[in-house]
Amino acid sequence: MAGNSKRKGAMRNPGSKKGAVVGSGGQKSKGLQGKGPTPKASERPNHPAYKRATRAAKTEAVKTQRRQKTEKAQAETVAGRNPVVECLRAGTPATALYVALGIDADDRVAEAVRLAADRGISVLEVARGELDRITGGAMHQGLGLQVPPFEYATPNELLELAQRAGVPPLLVALDGVTDPRNLGAVVRSAAAFGAQGVVLPQRRSASMTAVAWRTSAGTAAKLPIAMATNLTRTLRDWAEAGLMIVGLDADGDVDVDGLELATGPLVVVVGSEGRGLGRLVKETCDQTVSIPMATGVESLNASVAAGVVLAEVARRRRIAAKG
Repeated sequence: MAGNSKRKGAMRNPGSKKGAVVGSGGQKSKGLQGKGPTPKASERPNHPAYKRATRAAKTEAVKTQRRQKTEKAQAETVAGRNPVVECLRAGTPATALYVALGIDADDRVAEAVRLAADRGISVLEVARGELDRITGGAMHQGLGLQVPPFEYATPNELLELAQRAGVPPLLVALDGVTDPRNLGAVVRSAAAFGAQGVVLPQRRSASMTAVAWRTSAGTAAKLPIAMATNLTRTLRDWAEAGLMIVGLDADGDVDVDGLELATGPLVVVVGSEGRGLGRLVKETCDQTVSIPMATGVESLNASVAAGVVLAEVARRRRIAAKG
């Protein structure tokens, strides 16, 4: 027994109340424990699956916000015989055609009723006073067309669509274009020259009203249009995805004849008529391009300038495809 006591005393540190000198004595067992199962790929920040999941979550959040805004938005009513007929001809989405009781019908009224009926749009006869209220007192001439709020895509949806197109992506971004007629004309040009979509900033921009629809000549039904919460951030995201950003600017780095970037993945950014490109948007551009014009001629408006550059991009792409 004495020998055993002596041996036990030798195993302990005299300066410590307890704790073995040799071996862990079980005190490091916690350090030897595993860290648990390996996290899923979608839960590891540096894994591509995590980044895809994060983008998907952001896209879904934007879609939710968009649905909520659409639900809160008020339907627009187009007033007047010519505007109503033009909207119906252009294929503008509509939920109801209002016709005033006792209206003096002409060819435009007859065409509006026929087009609405062919598309399954409700044709409702209402008292003239009721139509005054519906159109907000506008000069309606006995006709009003109710147009629902436009449903926008997300910037991520636009990018994914462009990447799946089978040709180098071509997207158009508008920075500060506030005239809906210019917006509609740009949408029409974008569709005509092979772009896969158009993006607008959420603030300080025209939106897809019935006027924009009418000016686009119905192409807004075929070309996705997205709304970006922050246009600069969207352009940077697209740049990281491999697209080159080219901005239209009167003092461009090159003129449209020297636009060598035209045949690759491209975003064409169009600024407002008066202000041009915003500072942050301009700094995001890889290149700025100008349009040569005769001396003494004022600058082109946004939609015409966009059409000129997009036509040149389409021309260069046709030549590259043949070569």
